[in-house]
Amino acid sequence: MAQARAAAGAVGAVDAVVASPLERALVTATVISESIGVGPVFVHPGLEERDAGEFQGLTRDQIEEQYPGYLDNGRRPPGWEPDSEVIDRALSSLEAITEMVDGSHSSDVIAIAHAGIIYALERHFGEEFVRIDNLNGRWFLHDGNHWSLGERMSLVPEGAAVTGADSL
Repeated sequence: MAQARAAAGAVGAVDAVVASPLERALVTATVISESIGVGPVFVHPGLEERDAGEFQGLTRDQIEEQYPGYLDNGRRPPGWEPDSEVIDRALSSLEAITEMVDGSHSSDVIAIAHAGIIYALERHFGEEFVRIDNLNGRWFLHDGNHWSLGERMSLVPEGAAVTGADSL
């Protein structure tokens, strides 16, 4: 909660706040929304994290214990949501969000989602994998017809230590 309040100062002016319905993202979005005075938070289910199948809810250590070598070899368990589905869902969600905030003019929206969504979209746009920390994100730009990849950004106040898998 303190990290989200601190991050709100780096958000700047936005027209809307949208979030995944998953608790951590929704709470972060609510704190940021209240701090910057933009609301209510719009919830979009398409921003949910990738379905990790049998990895769901496990830590990296638990995955290694239950599925030895899977992570090192890039193997995924039954039920793992493939990149193609994550990308389709994420792009459809971005389109819906654009329409929601009136796609006829230029709007800045902060969408609080999860690292898996960002990674899948980055791969889709040809970027190499680089881990992303909490309260870091990526600009996705829409020119009225197409999506493109903007820069990575950080909402982490200078000197703050923030690590983890969920991101903005």
